Amino acid sequence: MAEHYGTAVIPARPDSPRDKSSAEGTVGVISTWIIAALRNRKFFSFHELNLAIKEKLAEFNEKPFQKKNGSRLSAFEEDEQSYLLPLPASTYEIAVWSTATIQPDYLIPVDKIKYSVPYVFIGKEVDIRYTSKAIEVFFHNNRIASHVRRFGICEPVILPEHMPENHRQYLAYTSTNFLEWAGGIGKSTETVMKVLLAATKVEKQSYPSCKTLMKLADRYSIERIEDACSRVLAYTPSPSLKNIQMILKTGQDRVKPDKPPQAAKPSGQFGFTRGAAYFGKGDSND
Repeated sequence: MAEHYGTAVIPARPDSPRDKSSAEGTVGVISTWIIAALRNRKFFSFHELNLAIKEKLAEFNEKPFQKKNGSRLSAFEEDEQSYLLPLPASTYEIAVWSTATIQPDYLIPVDKIKYSVPYVFIGKEVDIRYTSKAIEVFFHNNRIASHVRRFGICEPVILPEHMPENHRQYLAYTSTNFLEWAGGIGKSTETVMKVLLAATKVEKQSYPSCKTLMKLADRYSIERIEDACSRVLAYTPSPSLKNIQMILKTGQDRVKPDKPPQAAKPSGQFGFTRGAAYFGKGDSND
């Protein structure tokens, strides 16, 4: 606050009450005088009370000195006012400070909303200063990031200049781009892509996984990717990118599934058979 108003806070010396006796004595005199002047009045709001105090304070400052010429107001205007600086253009805002360690996603949380910092500070401990209007991040007393503060529920606030080059590529992609690519590969790949897009609360946070799935086509054929997606969906309705990578790496997509055993067909070669002679035994006269 002192820095904002271009001043300095200089405390009195320890155990030296005379250093500030004049200021504290004047405050006591003013308080007693105003309370006495307003003691018989009734107020129905703090606003009304403050207006009355302001009027009495002006009246007190205009009272002539008893032992010298002038008043407190005239002394201020003649001796002190010329040394004062103009007030800053913006009002001072109370700030809250906290510390945080930058995570691999180079985001810091403030009231459940995340804000980006330059990725080069991943793993570093930083100081966070936030007011009702702004978020500022400092590393070794140097400001490394600032954002307009957001409220409510919203996506992480990420500045492109804070992202590594390979992450900036995701800015050009949308979910439509990913789904169109996956649909061109096959139904199973499209289904897996939908699962990846829905795996995070904020859709854009799933883009790295979607992009990695696309990059698998640089190493494996689109037929193998579709087969791998088909196989993983047979195991689980919520596949992960790691599942697909493991299937491709181990070649499980190339292994044809075992055929289920076929039911045995009825055959005259098995079982007991009885001829006409057997059924004719009952008619024998022997």
